[in-house]
Amino acid sequence: MRFSRISHTFYPAILAVLVSLSAKAVELGGQINLEHRQYIERGIQGQDKGQSSLVINPELYWETSSGDVSFTFAPFYRYDSLDDQRSHGDLREALLLSYWDDYEIRVGVSKLFWGVTESTHLVDVVNQTDGVESVDGEQKLGQPMLHLTAIKEWGTVDALLLPYFRERTFAGEDGRLRSPLVVSEHARYQSSREDQHIDYALRYSVMLDDWDLGLSYFHGTNRDPYFNVTPTGDGLELTPFYAQSKQLGIDLQGIVGDWLWKFEGIYRDTLENYTSFVGGFEYTSVGVFESVWDIGWIAEYLYDSRGENAQSIGQNDLFIGSRLVLNDEASSEVLFGVTQDLDHSDVYNAKIEASSRLSNHFKWRVNAWLFENQTPSDLLYFARKDDFIELSLEYYF
Repeated sequence: MRFSRISHTFYPAILAVLVSLSAKAVELGGQINLEHRQYIERGIQGQDKGQSSLVINPELYWETSSGDVSFTFAPFYRYDSLDDQRSHGDLREALLLSYWDDYEIRVGVSKLFWGVTESTHLVDVVNQTDGVESVDGEQKLGQPMLHLTAIKEWGTVDALLLPYFRERTFAGEDGRLRSPLVVSEHARYQSSREDQHIDYALRYSVMLDDWDLGLSYFHGTNRDPYFNVTPTGDGLELTPFYAQSKQLGIDLQGIVGDWLWKFEGIYRDTLENYTSFVGGFEYTSVGVFESVWDIGWIAEYLYDSRGENAQSIGQNDLFIGSRLVLNDEASSEVLFGVTQDLDHSDVYNAKIEASSRLSNHFKWRVNAWLFENQTPSDLLYFARKDDFIELSLEYYF
C-alpha cells in the first residue's frame, strides 16, 4: 500500500483557510465502489486471473456566507486484492475557489480537463495520469496549482502555475496490464529541480457561432515519461525519465446539424520534436426504431509523426465506435469502440462501457477490454493476454 505524494507545504495553507472561513453551507457527498476484474487468461508473468478492489472517494464542499468563496476537499483511496501498487491513496482535490467580476482564482490541488475527442486526449496536459486506475488513461492524479481565469466577451483565458510535479503510477510486479519489466519507483529527471520544477500553462478558449475553439501552451515537466532499462540486484527494471517539454495545442469542436466534429492537435518540443493529432466526428441518429433511443456513430483518425517510434498508441490508427443512449430514468448508456492499427492488421483493441442507475444512490457499471496483438515491436504487445471484464457496483451519497 502506498500514498501518492503531494507537497506538504499545501496543507498548512489549506487549514488556515478553513479556520478563517465562516460557513454558509457544508455538504458531504462522494461514492464507494466495489469492483472486480476477471481476466480471460493468466498474465504473461503468471499473474492471477481475478482482481477485486474497494474504492472510497468522499467529497466535502464548503461555501462561505457571502457565497463568493468555496472549498472542495476530495480524497481518494483504493484497496486492491492483487497489486500492492494499485492499493494507493491520493488527494484528488483540495481547492479554494474565489471569484469577483469577470475573474476566478483557484488555489490548492485540483483536476483540470482539456480535450474534445473520444479515443484520446492529446491537449489534456495539466494533470498526471493515474496509470493503475484505468486502461484508457482517463483517471488523473490531483495537481497542485494556482489557477487564474478571466472570462471576457472576447473569450476565456486560463493561466496556471504548477509548482509540484506528480509522477505517474504503474502496476506492480503482481499486477496486470504491465510491461514485462517492473517500473521503478525511483524516477529520474532532466531538470535539476526534479519534481520541484515550476511548470506553467496557458489556454484561450472562445465560442465562434457553433464552434468551440481552444488554444493552449504548456512549459514544464513532460507528463509522459521515457523509460531506461536499469540493472538491479534481481535483474532489470524500467526507470521513468521525465524530460522538460514545451507544447502547443489546439482543440476544436463544432455542431453541424446532427454531426459533431472534433479535432485535437499538438506540437511538442521535448527530447524529440513531433506533431500529433486526432480528428473525426460523432453522428447521432435520434429516435431509432421509433423509440426514444439515440445512437451515436463515432469515427476518429489518430496520427503521430514519430511513426513506429511513438511512445504512445495512435501513430496511424482508426477508431470506430457507437454510443447507445436509452434516454430512460436510469440514464442507461452503452459505448462500444475499436481502435485498429493501420500499419499492422493484427494489432487492435476493443472496449465496451455500459452503465445504468439502480436507484438514486446505486449504479452499476460494466467495462470490458480486448487486446489483439501479434507484433512484438508494438507498444501494447505486453497486454496481449490481459483481456478482461470489470463489474462495478457504485454507491453515491
